[in-house]
Amino acid sequence: MSPRNLFVFSLITIISVYLYVFGQEKTIELIKEEYLFILALFPITLIFFYFKMKVKGKELIDFNKNNSFSLKNTIIFFLIFQVVDYISEDGFLGMISMWFLYWIMGLIALLIMETINYYRNYKLNHIEQNK
Repeated sequence: MSPRNLFVFSLITIISVYLYVFGQEKTIELIKEEYLFILALFPITLIFFYFKMKVKGKELIDFNKNNSFSLKNTIIFFLIFQVVDYISEDGFLGMISMWFLYWIMGLIALLIMETINYYRNYKLNHIEQNK
């Protein structure tokens, strides 16, 4: 499954669980609490699309292929955070209330990694053009 499809699927799942467990009002409140992180997505996304357009139609090198983080490592990392949240956020409800924050942080990390990849390709192509 591609990262984009995985992020869409996980967002739908998180919102569904939130609506089932917390109801509509609390779900909206939980999402509103993360407004600063949501706002941070806008400039990161703009920079991402800027560099993506700069390298459009050019041969791209995947600089991120050596930075692969396995699904097993990701799940272990997530489970560790779930245990910490269960203890520090007063149980199950506090633990799942953090899922949306994790989703946004994951999206920010993915966008930054992809932006860096496009930037490095842009710099590489720019250097080759100036030779």
